[in-house]
Amino acid sequence: MADKKATLKVDGVEETLELPVYEGTVGPDVVDVRSLTGKGLFTYDPGFVSTAATESAITYIDGAAGVLLHRGYPIDQLAEKSDYLETCYLLLHGELPDAAQKETFVSTIKNHTMVHEQLSHFFNGFRRDAHPMAVMCGVVGALSAFYHDSLDIHDEHSRMVSAHRLIAKMPTLAAMVYKYSIGQPFMYPQNDLGYAENFLHMMFNTPCEEKKISPVLAKAMDRIFLLHADHEQNASTSTVRLAGSTGANPFACIASGIAALWGPAHGGANEAVLNMLNEIGDESNIDKFIAKAKDKEDPFRLMGFGHRVYKNFDPRAKVMKQTCDEVLAELGMEDDPLLKIAMKLEKIATEDEYFVKRGLYPNVDFYSGIILKAIGIPTEMFTVIFATGRTPGWIAHWNEMISGNYRIGRPRQLYTGYAKRDYPG
Repeated sequence: MADKKATLKVDGVEETLELPVYEGTVGPDVVDVRSLTGKGLFTYDPGFVSTAATESAITYIDGAAGVLLHRGYPIDQLAEKSDYLETCYLLLHGELPDAAQKETFVSTIKNHTMVHEQLSHFFNGFRRDAHPMAVMCGVVGALSAFYHDSLDIHDEHSRMVSAHRLIAKMPTLAAMVYKYSIGQPFMYPQNDLGYAENFLHMMFNTPCEEKKISPVLAKAMDRIFLLHADHEQNASTSTVRLAGSTGANPFACIASGIAALWGPAHGGANEAVLNMLNEIGDESNIDKFIAKAKDKEDPFRLMGFGHRVYKNFDPRAKVMKQTCDEVLAELGMEDDPLLKIAMKLEKIATEDEYFVKRGLYPNVDFYSGIILKAIGIPTEMFTVIFATGRTPGWIAHWNEMISGNYRIGRPRQLYTGYAKRDYPG
């Protein structure tokens, strides 16, 4: 039931329209404009930046205040006290698990980490130099050809089996994508390892040499996954929901999210950070590039500073900075040339009045890019890591939609083409 009413007077429409206004738990009120179509009117909102297309209880963001909540829990508290799989459970089920629930959930995920052996042959259809995200789109979508037993989207148990399979298999597939690109054999998952530790094992070990994964690096990888687990109704999540609204199977929906995430305006931010550091090249060039960044006429921009959502600070960045410092110390990489440029840029951005005044602080992409480079993950794999971490958020939103009352997505348009005209002759 609406909490308030809004009135709208439109030229050419005799009556004043009364529109319901709904209040969420927190955040802006929402004007219900669904009745406008009956009056021959649509709203015009390119990018849907002023439109709530759904109701959700999963994630809340207040960009002005630097707030990110998953089911009500602040992201910094989750990063400090929780871990990735516990956060996955929270996103899926709405509450943190007790000890027994977490043990069962972790065991279930571990039991789904392997992929069908025939799927490994699917990779042979791709060129070795294919972009990793191109391969991920293909192999994740192809999962629906192997797991027919969980494709009934109207069955709650089937939806949860698919959720478990996707969360479990994404790191396996991501590592397979990397191994295929460098011509190394695929590594099977080891179920005695933790989630992030297992991923690094599949990425960097080989059948002829299996090294123990550093706990510091495993913790860093787990935090990167956790801090990217969900981010409300962004482009890729909205894509997953839109695809899901047609009744498409969950594997196809997640593949659509991967495709949307591939766009450089969305998922390529931490890759852009490394490209920027390479462009700067040397510490001696920093002052020149800082001047370019301040020049409104210059197209150069500092990547990884500021955020289109968070206007003051990214609440994930503080945790990621701490993790970044731990990783660089663990690997003894404080003197790496690119990382020295990054650290100097960080110092400038947090002290220079120009950047401070504009809220251009280092964000999560800045630090995660540095961490991933330090661990040894190539830049073209960064968005694949992002997709792996984001999978539980995508699945949670898809499941929330399917389990509620939903309708197929059908955005409208402002038509500016020709009116009806006759074929000549």
